[in-house]
Amino acid sequence: MALALYRRYRPDTFDGVIGQDQVTVPLMRALDQGKLTHAYLFSGPRGCGKTSSARILARCVNCAQGPTSHPCGECESCKDLATGGPGSIDVVEIDAASHNGVDDARELRERAGFAPARDRYKIFILDEAHMVTPQGFNALLKIVEEPPEHVMFIFATTEPEKVIGTIRSRTHHYPFRLVPQEVMGPYLERICEQEGIRPEPGVLKLAMRAGGGSMRDTLSVLDQLMVGAVDGAIPYDSAVALLGFTPEGLIGEAIDAVIAKDGEALYGVVQKVVIGGFDPRRFVEDLLARVRDLLVLSLGGERAEHVLGDDAASDMDGLHCQAAALSLPELTAMAEMINTTLG
Repeated sequence: MALALYRRYRPDTFDGVIGQDQVTVPLMRALDQGKLTHAYLFSGPRGCGKTSSARILARCVNCAQGPTSHPCGECESCKDLATGGPGSIDVVEIDAASHNGVDDARELRERAGFAPARDRYKIFILDEAHMVTPQGFNALLKIVEEPPEHVMFIFATTEPEKVIGTIRSRTHHYPFRLVPQEVMGPYLERICEQEGIRPEPGVLKLAMRAGGGSMRDTLSVLDQLMVGAVDGAIPYDSAVALLGFTPEGLIGEAIDAVIAKDGEALYGVVQKVVIGGFDPRRFVEDLLARVRDLLVLSLGGERAEHVLGDDAASDMDGLHCQAAALSLPELTAMAEMINTTLG
C-alpha cells in the first residue's frame, strides 16, 4: 500500500516545517541557547504541524548531540523519532481523546516518576489535549507545575481555550496558523516536481482552496489528484470535477447576467449548475470568491492581479471588463447578499 503524501513529506526538522516561522524560529533559538522549559502548548487549526513539531522538538531535545535545533539524524534517538521510525520508549504519545480522565492522569504521573530508559528526557506528547476533562487536568496540575528534572510535557490542541487556565499558565504557548497560499504554492510545486507530476495551471490553486490552509488536508487532496493523473499530468477539468468546484465559465456567465440585468440568463446558469450535478452551496461560495476578486481589482487595479491566483489569471481581461462594468457599491452589495445567503 502506498504511503500517503502527507506522511511521506512529514518534516523531521524545524527547517522542514512550512509556514510556521512564528513557532519554529523561537523554538530553534531556545534550543541553541539551552533555554528549554518543562511544558509547551502547541495550538492551532488541524493539519498545520502541531504534532509533527512536537515530535521534532522531542527529537531535538533527545539527540545525542543536543539539545540542538538541528538533530544529527545519526544517533539511535534521531533514527527512532524520524519519519517512518519505530518510535522511542522515552517519547510517549498519548491520545487525550481516549485517555482523558483522572485515572489516566494518575497513570501518567506514575510513568513520569521513572527515569528515561535511554535518552536525556522522558517526553509526554498529549494530542487533542482539549479533550482532557477538568478533573483530569487538575490531577495533572501538580506534576506539570513541578515535574521531575527528566520530564517534559507537550500539549497539542485545536482548542486552547478548553485547556484549563492553571495548566496554560504553566506552559510556553506557541500558536500555529493556517498556511497562506503564497507560502504553500511553491512547496506544492516542489513536491509535484519530485513526484514527476505536471499539474495544469490552476490545479494547485484548487487543491489549496480545498485544503483550506491546512497543510495536511491540502497534501491529501493533492495526493488524490495525483492518483488520477493522465500521463503524469493533472488535468484542470478533472480536478474541478473531482473537488466539486464550479467551472469558471459558469461563474463568469452568472456575473455577466447580473451586469446585463438578464434574469433569464442568470436562471439558465442556475439550471446548468443543478443539471450538471454541481453542489449549489459550492456554486454560491465560488460566486462569492469571484465577487471578491472583482472587488480586489476595483480597489487595487493591475497591482492587485498577483493576489488573484492562477485560475483568475487565465481570464484577466474578462475580470477587468466585469470589474469595470460594476461599481464598488454594487460589488459590495453583491458580496454582502451572497455572504448572507451562505450564512
